[in-house]
Amino acid sequence: MQLWNTFNKEELEQQLREKNHTYILVSFYKYAHISDPSAFRNALFGAWSLLDVIGRVYVAKEGINAQIALPQQHLEEFSTQLYSYDFLNGVRLNVAVDSQAAAFPFLKLKIKVRDKILADGLNDESFDVTNKGKHLTAQEFNELTSHGDCLLVDFRNHYEHEVGHFQNAILPDVDTFRDSLPIIEEKILKGAEDKKVIMYCTGGIRCEKASAWFRHRGFENVYQLDGGIIKYANDCKTGGLENKFIGKNFVFDERRAERISEHIVSNCHQCGAPCDDHTNCAYEGCHLLFIQCSACKAKMENCCSTACKEIVHLPKEEQKKLRQKIPKSNLIFKKGRFKLS
Repeated sequence: MQLWNTFNKEELEQQLREKNHTYILVSFYKYAHISDPSAFRNALFGAWSLLDVIGRVYVAKEGINAQIALPQQHLEEFSTQLYSYDFLNGVRLNVAVDSQAAAFPFLKLKIKVRDKILADGLNDESFDVTNKGKHLTAQEFNELTSHGDCLLVDFRNHYEHEVGHFQNAILPDVDTFRDSLPIIEEKILKGAEDKKVIMYCTGGIRCEKASAWFRHRGFENVYQLDGGIIKYANDCKTGGLENKFIGKNFVFDERRAERISEHIVSNCHQCGAPCDDHTNCAYEGCHLLFIQCSACKAKMENCCSTACKEIVHLPKEEQKKLRQKIPKSNLIFKKGRFKLS
């Protein structure tokens, strides 16, 4: 079996339409010691391809991190197969809050071998990622955050918590997880060693590593929301608990976000109107991710600026030449923060 995809976007979409599956979105992670990540990756790709699984998966010596979609009728077979690995037996599968909101949340299955399943910028061989903080259920989280003797810290990036976050949470202005660790320690935790530190993220993987890291750094009262925002929202719904999350939960698939509450906590980056819908700039040399309301989307033709709007009307060959002149475009076109022109 070929262990990679060679089809273009249009071919992949056509294949998915023909299969006519009803997909559910599932995410999971596990920190563990994997001796041969490449062999593990190949085994997963072969088995999951037969089940029509699509999505994005990272495998490393420190474990696995997966955001996938699979046909609803294959969930039981997938779970049985996954749990056949000892270190994954019983691993929690987070099902998205609005799991069926997108017809094609992913277009293909991508499983990549990486140095780490979560880039952290850490080079400390004495650090034990399994020595994590105390996990909190949704009810425990609500009870603990109702007291004033704790620090509730959002461990996601600025463009994630901009559209949704927990009430009274500290929202660090960071671009990446690796940025967050030193910034949060220096600007938020330093001098607050006696306080309870409660962390949360989308599905738990960032807090799992962050809680272990800060315990390693000497902070004793470290807690994390078990299963992240995804499990919290589901547990509040099924258990009749108060939902303290306001707005949308940003996700890394074609949906871009799932609504947790009806609050709109952000604004269009172009006109300032209340809005929490993300857009990728239509110019392929930019692709800036920013917040854009429907009126600006129509006026700007899905572009972040008048310059990009002018470029998308050029012939494709001229656009391609312009893109080739952009040095390290991934470093230039950061995630959107400020009001655009």
